[in-house]
This record gives sequence, structure tokens and C-alpha cells, in this order.
Amino acid sequence: MRLDQRLIADMIRPRSRVLDVGSGDGALIDHLYRNRQCDARGIEIDMGEVTRSVAHGLPVMHGDADHDLSYYPDDSFDYVVLQRTLQAVERPREVLRQMLRIGRHAIVSFPNFGHWRLRLQLLTTGRMPMTPVWHTQWYETPNIHPCTIRDFLALCEAEGYVVDQWLAIDEVGDRAPWRRSIRLANLFGEQALFLLRRA
Repeated sequence: MRLDQRLIADMIRPRSRVLDVGSGDGALIDHLYRNRQCDARGIEIDMGEVTRSVAHGLPVMHGDADHDLSYYPDDSFDYVVLQRTLQAVERPREVLRQMLRIGRHAIVSFPNFGHWRLRLQLLTTGRMPMTPVWHTQWYETPNIHPCTIRDFLALCEAEGYVVDQWLAIDEVGDRAPWRRSIRLANLFGEQALFLLRRA
């Protein structure tokens, strides 16, 4: 599992009901089921990943975060997870609303576009940056709404969401020592993870 998936799993209480939106190959679902006895399931837009997950016995359905979350009843899950997908959805604000309607908690991870390396590359080259996290050319990337940690916090405040926990980390696994400073986390954190709930 990727680092952000391990940290997400640590935020989820054992025996919880979990929906993983954008579940990819199902690694997080498998881990939650085997190690935390969760009732975990997923929805994924890439049919190849759905097929691979189902072939491994994982409960993953073909679906789209922008359109299919509205079909779930209120409070269906304890946690709804969106791992590295927020920047790729058409309507991030509505996706978050739906996540916190159908789940008591939402866990969101995303690459931080405010990281100093990205800023420096954009400043010095005048071109869209490339890093291990942001590794596709601008014309091929699925990312249509890149955001920074501060952007995400501003959205949470505007929507009235409570941030129970947040982490800024780098791609190799170090947690940021500046975890109490949003400004420094926004500058030095390559990825962000947030645990949210309704007020």
C-alpha cells in the first residue's frame, strides 16, 4: 500500500462501514477487511481496476464520484474515503458534500499543489511542474482541480466542516515536523490527509 493509504487506514476504527471512492486496485479495501475487520467496499471509474479488484474477491463497483454518490442513502457509512482523487473530480465541493451526507466522517488525501518544489519549477521554467506525485504532462493529467492545503482548509471552513485531524507528508513517508503550522505544511508537504465531519 502507498503511504497515504496506510495513514488513512490508521484513521479508521476497526469494524467500521467504509466506502472507498476511487478505490483503484482495492489495496485499501483489502487491508481494512483483513486487518481492521471493516465492512469495506469501493467505487471506481476505471473498469480495468474494477475488474482486477473483483477478480481478487473485493466488493468494488463501477461508478463515478461526481454522479453516483447521490444514490446512497444518508448515513450509510462510518467513513467515506477519497484517496488522491479530489483534484480529478469535476465538482469537488459537491463530492465532499455527498461524502459527508452518506458518511459520518470523510477522509480525503490529495497532492498539495502549494509545495515549494512545484512553486519553484513553475517560477523558474514557466511550465507546469513535474514531481513524483505530479508525474504526468499537463495535457494527459486527470487533475482538473489542483489545490493547496490552504485552499482545502478554506473550502472546509466555507462549508462548515470540522477538521478532526490533518497530516502533511512527503512521498517517501516522512511526516512533516511542522504539523502545527498550516503555512509551513502548505509550503513543505507534498501530500495532505484530512479527517472531516459535519459540524
